[in-house]
Amino acid sequence: MWNKMTVRDLDFQGRRVFCRVDFNVPINAEGRITDDSRIVAALPTLRYILERGGRLILASHLGRPKGQPKPEFSLAPVAVQLENLLGRPVLMAADCVGPAVLRQAESLRDGQLMLLENVRFHAGETTNDPEFVRQLAELAELYVNDAFGTAHRAHASTVGVARLLTPAAAGLLIEKEIRYLGQAVSEPVRPLVAVIGGAKVSDKLPAIENLLNKVDSLLIGGGMAYTFLRAKGFSLGKSLVEEDRIELAGSLLKQADEKGVQLLLPRDHAAAEAFSADAEYRIVGNRDFPDNSMGLDIGPDTAAEYAEILSKAGTVLWNGPMGVFEFPRFAQGTLAVAQALADSHAVTIIGGGDSVAAINQSGLAGRMTHISTGGGASLEFLEGRELPGIAVLSDKT
Repeated sequence: MWNKMTVRDLDFQGRRVFCRVDFNVPINAEGRITDDSRIVAALPTLRYILERGGRLILASHLGRPKGQPKPEFSLAPVAVQLENLLGRPVLMAADCVGPAVLRQAESLRDGQLMLLENVRFHAGETTNDPEFVRQLAELAELYVNDAFGTAHRAHASTVGVARLLTPAAAGLLIEKEIRYLGQAVSEPVRPLVAVIGGAKVSDKLPAIENLLNKVDSLLIGGGMAYTFLRAKGFSLGKSLVEEDRIELAGSLLKQADEKGVQLLLPRDHAAAEAFSADAEYRIVGNRDFPDNSMGLDIGPDTAAEYAEILSKAGTVLWNGPMGVFEFPRFAQGTLAVAQALADSHAVTIIGGGDSVAAINQSGLAGRMTHISTGGGASLEFLEGRELPGIAVLSDKT
């Protein structure tokens, strides 16, 4: 399953290393980083390279500046935070390519590092432009990718540079991500339970189809549950239903039955008349759903049923909240699932995106086995798709 070179296979002494990291962190209007977990996650790889005499050149994107330099998307605040976390100076480059940047890279000494400015300030990053790739590659001699969050993108800094700087190796974070996610879908401790939520079934359709060949139980929550419930003939008031996906949802229900997979849908809901943080709600069942209301969270009976199944699981994959968890009064179902995972003896893997935000909000992150740093990448992995940023890395001989 895993035959790629990692940082453990390379000699970094005295060599310049182009390391793609995922420092796409939230920064507020005052320029303060509000969540540095992605920076912290990269530290083991950075320390590994620096302690072995590598001359480290870090590349990342931040936000979507659409190929133009924009001050609000500068990585300068990241350089400050990284310097604090590492306890050593971080040279901040004014750009990511060009003669001045090349001189800075060539002036690095063993154990020193610099952070390139946002690679998406250049349109060539997302188009994997050959000339932009060449300019990035001339900065270094070795390539390391530790940005799992962008491994599903065939961009210049994730694929193009890796083809020019060989060997190209995985960082410790990517190695960890693939180990946990890969084991969960190929050699899981059983029963294997997937908890899939979020707003739209269309976003998770390929992942659900792939997981039906692997899991013992599939628990559905969030807005996407209403498309499945409609496929079963229930009337759900003003709840979010993807009308063009009802037939596909019905097909998935049939597939689950044919494969012997236990697919559970919510049996009760916190239903409100308005999509609002302070909306009054009541608990309703599938058969008595009010015409003027919408489901904003799973109900207590569903939460208890899901918790019971999770308590007996060997491995759990969780991707997507059970309700509108951003609104505290509609976060109860999501928090119940988080608590059930924390209380279980299962290998618990949280698949990025909103699920990570929910786990952090619950205060239970420290009790999970693995929290993925890549929402889109982890979802595509669960779909069974090849991730370009990992496929391009050098194979072990």
